[in-house]
Amino acid sequence: MKRLYRTEHDRKISGVCGGIADYFNVDSTLVRLLAIIGLIFGNIATFLAYIICIFVIPSESDVRR
Repeated sequence: MKRLYRTEHDRKISGVCGGIADYFNVDSTLVRLLAIIGLIFGNIATFLAYIICIFVIPSESDVRR
């Protein structure tokens, strides 16, 4: 069963992009680039969604317990 979590091994800021990349089985660099493009050309909602994901998505260490 696949689970969405924030990664410990592929973390730059909080592990959200690494976790999303693991879940969808894509390169984490691609997810990070899409997030940066969303922040540049998007609005405040993109930033708020990332902040919410930090608190809502559990950490990899919490999932393994």
